[in-house]
Amino acid sequence: MKHIFHRAVDDCPLQRCSAQACRRRRRLLSAALCAMCIFQFATEAGAQCTARDVLQNQLKLRKATLARAPHALVRSAADVPAWKTITLGTFANSFALRNALDAVGCNVGGLAAEILARPAFVVTSTKNDVRLVTVSAAELGFTTDSVTLAAIYARAIELGFELAAPETGPQLRLQYFDQPIGEFLIIGMEPIKTWSGELVILNVANGGAGLILIGQDGKADAEISATSRVVFVRSDEAVPADQLEKAAAFMPP
Repeated sequence: MKHIFHRAVDDCPLQRCSAQACRRRRRLLSAALCAMCIFQFATEAGAQCTARDVLQNQLKLRKATLARAPHALVRSAADVPAWKTITLGTFANSFALRNALDAVGCNVGGLAAEILARPAFVVTSTKNDVRLVTVSAAELGFTTDSVTLAAIYARAIELGFELAAPETGPQLRLQYFDQPIGEFLIIGMEPIKTWSGELVILNVANGGAGLILIGQDGKADAEISATSRVVFVRSDEAVPADQLEKAAAFMPP
């Protein structure tokens, strides 16, 4: 496909095609190529986000879904096995990513749709796999009923977890069709501002009516339930001992 694209572009000799016409032709070919990629993705995946399709996936993958269990108190990121590996960098831009969500019937909430269209929301140009973990504030050692988002982030980073790239939310939505009903996964990411300046992070959810991607309050002082699960990236890099000691000082015995 790339060979055909470049050949078509190179077949614009100056004596037959102005520079402006060549650029216009290149843009049209790029758009057609992008549309073909989205169509291929939609054809392979099909409508996967409706409530009926989710139920069918649940019945097929019941054992894998029920195998998930809460972790014990986390004292280091190295102690937490990867929950799921997803691939980033599979779409040319955020618009193609949004179109892929629409193609498989995944609903996108208003706040999520707004930040997906913001300049700060970027997708990686290199395809790579990332290993994700899900932890709750309680598993990070907090004993209160709710914890601020900033405190959860700080403790997770001290323990060796990494914040997820903005692309992680929609990509996880596209690669997690067997999500259990009633599960809401907060994406541990840097918040992105809406057009009105509101800080928003993403949430990959199954509320029972189908698979969705929504936005939620991403301010530092936003209160998060201690039992809510937050998605972080698992790193293979060793955490400095003094950093772990600092985190351990705030943990219950």
